[in-house]
Amino acid sequence: MEHPFLRSEMLWGPAAQRRLSQCHVILFGLGGVGSYAAECLARSGVGELTIVDSDTVALTNLNRQLEALHSTLGQPKAEAVAARLRDINPDLRLHPIHGLYDAAHRDTFFPEGCRYDYIADAIDLVSCKLDLAETALRLGIPLIMALGTGNKLDPTLLQVTDISRTYGCPLARVMRKELRSRGIHHQKVVFSPEEPVTPAQPETPPPGRRSVPASTPWVPAAAGLLLGSAVVRDLIAGTEAR
Repeated sequence: MEHPFLRSEMLWGPAAQRRLSQCHVILFGLGGVGSYAAECLARSGVGELTIVDSDTVALTNLNRQLEALHSTLGQPKAEAVAARLRDINPDLRLHPIHGLYDAAHRDTFFPEGCRYDYIADAIDLVSCKLDLAETALRLGIPLIMALGTGNKLDPTLLQVTDISRTYGCPLARVMRKELRSRGIHHQKVVFSPEEPVTPAQPETPPPGRRSVPASTPWVPAAAGLLLGSAVVRDLIAGTEAR
C-alpha cells in the first residue's frame, strides 16, 4: 500500500521504517545546514522532532536556508521550519523551540526524564557545541556535529568522519583541541577539509563576531543532508532489512 515513505522503505524495509517512526531526534540550529537536516529527517519518516533555533528569518538567509522565503521574513526560524515540516508530514510529532542552547539553559532542552534517540548539532558557537558534546556524553545519547561550511565552495569534499581525523577546517581544529581538553577524543562530525576563502565584508559583524561568513546555496545544504542521513542510518543500523 502506498504511503509517504514507501520509496525509502523499499531500500531499508518495513522494520527500519517502523523504527524511525518511533524515534525522537533533537536538532539544534536551523540555518543553512540545520534546515536541510530537519527536512531530511522529516522526509525519512522520523516520528518525533524537537527543533531549536534562537534566530529569525533574515533577507540574507534567502540564498541557502529552506525556511527563508519573502513570506517568512522576520518569523522565528523554528516556527518557519515547523510549518514546512508539518506540510511534509502532518503526523510528525513536532516541538519547535525559539531559544538558544547554552550551559545556562541546558535543562530546558534536557529535562529529567526526557529521552532522545539522537542529537544533531548545527550550532555556530563553539562554547555551545562543547557543552552539547559534554551533555550528550553524560546522558549517553548519540551525537553528530556539523563543523564549518562558511567561506567554502566545493560540496564534494564534505564527509562524515571522526573529529580525530579532521584537518584543514579552522572550526575542526578548535573543536579537536577543546574536546580533548574535556576528555572527549572521539566525536562523529560532518566536515570539509577545504581551505576557507577570505570573503569581502560588506556587512558589519554582529556583537561577538570578528567577521560575517560568506556562504553558498550548496555547501551548507550538502552538509545538512549528510548530517540527516548519518542520523537516519545510525537509527536503523542493525534493523532487519526485510
